Amino acid sequence: MSFIWNFPLFTVVLSLFSGVLCMMLSAKAARYYTIAYESVLVAMTGSVLWFTWRKGRSFTYPMGEFPAPWGNEIRAGSLEALIALLFAVVLLCSVTAGFHFIRKDIDKSKINLYFSILNLMTAALMALAWTNDVFTGYVFLEILTLTSCGILIVREIGRTTLAAVRYMILNLMGSGLFLMGIVLLYDLSGHLLMIPMRQSLAQVVQDPAAIPVLSVSIGIMTVGIAIKTGLFPFYFWMPDTYGRATPTSGAVLSGLVTKAYIFLLFKIYYRAIGIQVLQKTPVLKILFVLGICGMIVGSVSALRAGNVNRMIAFSSAAQIGYIYMGLGLGTVAGFAAAIFQILAHALTKSLLFLTSPYLAEVSGDSLGFHALQGSARRDPLAGRLFAIGALSMIGIPIFAGFSAKLMFAQAAVLGGIHWKILVILTALGISSVLNAIYFIRTMIRIYVDPDSTMKRPKRVVPGHDRSRLGYIAAGIVLAGLNLFMGLFSWAVSDVIYRGLGMFL
Repeated sequence: MSFIWNFPLFTVVLSLFSGVLCMMLSAKAARYYTIAYESVLVAMTGSVLWFTWRKGRSFTYPMGEFPAPWGNEIRAGSLEALIALLFAVVLLCSVTAGFHFIRKDIDKSKINLYFSILNLMTAALMALAWTNDVFTGYVFLEILTLTSCGILIVREIGRTTLAAVRYMILNLMGSGLFLMGIVLLYDLSGHLLMIPMRQSLAQVVQDPAAIPVLSVSIGIMTVGIAIKTGLFPFYFWMPDTYGRATPTSGAVLSGLVTKAYIFLLFKIYYRAIGIQVLQKTPVLKILFVLGICGMIVGSVSALRAGNVNRMIAFSSAAQIGYIYMGLGLGTVAGFAAAIFQILAHALTKSLLFLTSPYLAEVSGDSLGFHALQGSARRDPLAGRLFAIGALSMIGIPIFAGFSAKLMFAQAAVLGGIHWKILVILTALGISSVLNAIYFIRTMIRIYVDPDSTMKRPKRVVPGHDRSRLGYIAAGIVLAGLNLFMGLFSWAVSDVIYRGLGMFL
């Protein structure tokens, strides 16, 4: 067995250990330790991706001595490694870019607690990427829910506390529904490991009377994840949750947490249930319709938002709709497009949430559009990085967002169903136009100088500040990866398709 086979487990164990250790460190030491160990995570997940790509196969090994259906397994293929690498890179960039605001928004005595919670969240993210067992997925899904509330509430302002309470209530409701769905699937299949569950369900659906029960099981589980990820019509919690959090928290919650939930659902669909079994239920059709609705309604809500963070949050609801639309197609091409959208959205939304506070900082600490006029001239780097994220969201060629929309269009055509092709292309067109309206309007505002008769607070950007250097490095990495996915989308999609081939 190659030593690299141990890396998936190491990423989880190291993150759990780091969560405990940061409780005993000072704020400064916790920050530097977190950056160092997350750099190690990037190296380990990158090594697993390289290993599985070079070997052309995945590897699976049991945790403990118990076989199916009670055992637990770790599984690593190219797709799991790619998602884990995404989590590690965005976490590292979010910490380095957002530390200036962590010091500003969080009491100094609680900064080490913040990093402790963030590291425990990292353990949950890594476990959800690697697990091959649906119940273990539920356990770490709950850990991810609790730590998400922790990094939100630690800011300790009134609206943030209210947003955290609402977020926890809705997420616990979603977790409960997800658990009920797993219990029903276990009752039908007698297994919790994904491949044995799929093999058992393939036999169960031979009886037509079992299909309604299976549909209810999958439907309950899917509704639970839909609530937790903000699929239409459950997206109303997003603006306060993402918009009120400190920038690092907003970037992680929007860019990673929702994607981890969706990736777990995707693995259950593809590996534990199977596409052919899933197509016998109405779940995919419902997801397709709700995804289309989310694309349009989220974009309309973003168009009406009163500040830039609320606009970005509502835009996230629209982008989540894209992912569920791809899953709703029920084809390999649709699933591949959904995974590509997960990657593109995680990189782009984290870049936007990390950039907008710097624009606000040179505008009297206000996120309102009126105050942000000319902010890109007062902080040129933030303006350029925001523009890159905005252009990607619109779908301008050379950026990741364009490649994602192109893959959805291709998936629709490959599906061969004429009405779906028409619906998807129309929805993509409407959503792209709405994206263009509110993002281009925002870019015009931040680049146009304010009325000279109005007094605007100005600040000198501290070029020597170490936190500023971290922001510059993280911004370059996120923007560079966005461009890479746009210019070399064929390479990324090749990894995705190979990973899907290894899934079974």
